[in-house]
Amino acid sequence: MKIRLLILAVILGMTFACWGVAQTSGSAALPPPGFHHLHLNSTNPDAAIDFYTKQFPSTSKATWGGLPALKTGKVYVLFTKVNRPPLLQPQTAIWHFGWHVADVRENLARYLKDKVTLLPLYTGEGDASVWVSSDTWPGAGGTLGRTRSQIEEAKANGIKPAGGAGFAYLEAPDHAIIEYQGNMPAERFNHVHMFHDDPFCAQLWYQQHLNVRPGGRGPRHTEADCKVEHGELGWPSLVKAGMYRSPGAAVSFDDVSLPSYIRPSDTPLASTRGHLADHFALSVPSLDPWIAKLKGEGVKFLIEKPYKLGNDGRAVMIEGPSHEAIELVEVKQ
Repeated sequence: MKIRLLILAVILGMTFACWGVAQTSGSAALPPPGFHHLHLNSTNPDAAIDFYTKQFPSTSKATWGGLPALKTGKVYVLFTKVNRPPLLQPQTAIWHFGWHVADVRENLARYLKDKVTLLPLYTGEGDASVWVSSDTWPGAGGTLGRTRSQIEEAKANGIKPAGGAGFAYLEAPDHAIIEYQGNMPAERFNHVHMFHDDPFCAQLWYQQHLNVRPGGRGPRHTEADCKVEHGELGWPSLVKAGMYRSPGAAVSFDDVSLPSYIRPSDTPLASTRGHLADHFALSVPSLDPWIAKLKGEGVKFLIEKPYKLGNDGRAVMIEGPSHEAIELVEVKQ
């Protein structure tokens, strides 16, 4: 009798072990989510939406989930009306967002004519600045900028600005920083630029928990070597003192990229909740397998109990590696 019970226990143990492996491998095999929306807090959503539809004609006014929205290609920018200006400080993991445009110079001319607030890119030489990145020295060392020594090298070698296409910035309602970059085949919302405490570690987090493929170039990192100190300050930069572009990493959901740089100061990044960019949302066809996967992996839930969102969808909210709030939205195919 004891032998039979022992055999039965072994068989059951093997069965449950195999089932556990199947569950784990099944969760790991879940396809990456899609990019659904960026969610902003705004004192006047209607005015903000009108601004975006004017400056980026490919966008349109819409609603989603009962909220005012900007439709931009396949994704949305959703708005929650707030009574006070949304927080801009301390810095969170979401830095800015932006569009590809067909002709950056044409956009610039239109913005100047319409008196849109443009943000200067400082070149690293005192108060000197440009509107478009290609009007100063081209990037070096695989980045979009140059350090002080690389600027001096460019001068010594007679390297000149390339002109033409480049990236530029404007200020949108609620003091949102918007990048417009061209020249691209068509205008489209293309990225949410992030800051991370450790960009390579954050990239690994997204790979492990959200099954996304890494973007960018260069060697891949592991948990053993993902913490990398920041490099030198570089320009062009939205701040006169320069910015850190290294280390930098990226992931993408659909055709929306989440590039990232290391945080701009020694101060840890704050939670995105309650700030201008409150969170971003990723779409999944079925929420329950994702909840099981993320719980099993110890991911922090900001809102664990599924709540209704949209007509017949549900959602939960998790926290990313640098305190960014990420909403997982169930969108039936």
